[in-house]
Amino acid sequence: MDPLVSALKVAASGLEAESTRLRIVSENIANARSTGDTAGADPYRRKTISFAAEVDRVSGASSVEVQKLGVDQSDFSVEFDPGNPAADDKGMVKLPNVNVLIEMADMREANRSYEANLQTTKQARDLISQTIDLLRASQ
Repeated sequence: MDPLVSALKVAASGLEAESTRLRIVSENIANARSTGDTAGADPYRRKTISFAAEVDRVSGASSVEVQKLGVDQSDFSVEFDPGNPAADDKGMVKLPNVNVLIEMADMREANRSYEANLQTTKQARDLISQTIDLLRASQ
C-alpha cells in the first residue's frame, strides 16, 4: 500500500480517537457539579477512555483505536450543603469525582494531538497532490 495513504489512515484513526476523547472530557467538565437526584444518591461519576494500538494487516501501519470507555471508581468528595436536595440527613452532599484542572489538562493534550493528526492529514494530502502534478507534467 502507498505510504501516503497509510499516513492518511493513521492520522484519521488519531483524529477519531482524539475526537472521542474530547467528547468524554467535555462530558466530565459539564457534569463536574452534578449531584444525585435524591438524598444520599451518588452523583455523576467521571468517565475515562483507554486507547489501544491496532495494526492494519493490509498496510502494516499502526493506528489507534478506542479500546474501552469506563468510569473512574475513585471516591466522591463531600460538602456540607443542607439546602441541597441531594443532601443526606447530616446535610452532606456527594460531589462528582471530577477534577476540572485534570480535565482541562486532558482537553489541552487531546486538542494538541488532534491538531497534530490534522496537520499530518494536510501534509499527506499536499504530497499526494504534488505527486499527481509531477505525473501530469512528465507526460
